[in-house]
Amino acid sequence: MAAETVAGTPVARTPLRRRVPFGPNGPLGVLVDPATWRAVPYLLVSPFHALVCSGFLATVIPLSLLLAIVWVGVPLLALSMLAWRGAAMLERRLLRLAFGVRIPDPYRPSEGHNLFQRWKDMFVDPATWKDLLYLLLLLPVGLGEFVVSAVLWFLAFGLVFLPLPLVLAGDPMTVLDGFSFDTVPKALLCLPAGIAFLLVALYATRGMAWLHGMFAAGLLDAGERSRLAARAAHLRASRARGVDAAEAERRRIERDLHDGAQQRLLSVAMDLGRAQAKMDSDPEGARELLAQAHSGTKAAIAELRDLARGIHPAILTDRGLSAALSSLAARAPVRVDLSVEMSHRPPPAVESIAYFIVAESLTNMAKHAEATEGFVRVSRHGQRVVVEVFDNGVGAAVPRPGGGLAGLADRAATIDGTLSVDSPLGGPTTIRAVLPCEW
Repeated sequence: MAAETVAGTPVARTPLRRRVPFGPNGPLGVLVDPATWRAVPYLLVSPFHALVCSGFLATVIPLSLLLAIVWVGVPLLALSMLAWRGAAMLERRLLRLAFGVRIPDPYRPSEGHNLFQRWKDMFVDPATWKDLLYLLLLLPVGLGEFVVSAVLWFLAFGLVFLPLPLVLAGDPMTVLDGFSFDTVPKALLCLPAGIAFLLVALYATRGMAWLHGMFAAGLLDAGERSRLAARAAHLRASRARGVDAAEAERRRIERDLHDGAQQRLLSVAMDLGRAQAKMDSDPEGARELLAQAHSGTKAAIAELRDLARGIHPAILTDRGLSAALSSLAARAPVRVDLSVEMSHRPPPAVESIAYFIVAESLTNMAKHAEATEGFVRVSRHGQRVVVEVFDNGVGAAVPRPGGGLAGLADRAATIDGTLSVDSPLGGPTTIRAVLPCEW
């Protein structure tokens, strides 16, 4: 299924103090905490992943730079950059599974229209080179973690299970030359040492996981300054899109007034003038002109009412979003199932944007989607209102500049909301908007 995000917000940063969300402290808490045991496989396997990445980078990067003099190395370098970006993205997912460290991909969105421009954007993105540095440092870091983990866990389990052959089979155990366990009490003395090493291994695992999480966050994360800059850029873009949307709406209202109600009222004025001129000489003709002016006046009033409904429907203000959407669903040319789950009304701006998202979606459903049925679901989750519109039409809905879907995204962006379109060829189509109630 093809999904396109039309308007987005940056992912909030996980606080540093919660980078590795371990459970309670204390020996028993460390022992039973699942986060501790999830970190163990990563610390033992990480060097092998790092070895593969380092070997690949040590081979491909020098070869790309060497072949760059004949331009063959340029595409090879671009492919290697994609490869180490992919390895860094995989590492972020592994860190999330192993340590609970949530690091969003910090890459800048590319605005290039061809491969060269996209590669250029990737080349100048600092996150690309921070990924490379992380992968190069991962091998020595991973080897150190592997050695410490392997030694501690080997000693812990070795000392704990060392008495078993003597206890079960009666075979004495020789650990070192001249040092053996030939009696059960002597062998059982290994258990306290094994338990002590087990606790050391558990706490060392927690400490290495925390340090590795900090190390990964420093290189694989965007950084607070970059995140704030991206947030400011997003807000500037949202504000610009909101201004453009308001300007487009103003021009639409002016155009509708000029082409519709204004022309009808002008025609009414002309009919009234002609009727006034014929009042004495042709009373019958004057009455016909008055009747025509009356019809034109009612048509102008209807157009003004529709125009006012397009700006902000009165039912939305008086009775709320549920009643306004019910009215839309009742007037839709296809069967529409409606579900509104909100305990209390959101702010008026959120209600208005949600209403027009549903209205435009139902219009597209009737005009372009060739759908026979649709489903609208509006729900509130904390400080967010989620609007979802589904239809069983032919799909292939694509937001285009100046189009209706792009206009909906612009409306959502005015309050820092998001709108996504999932519409593969052949359908079905899903339009989903997330609108914050606080901004």
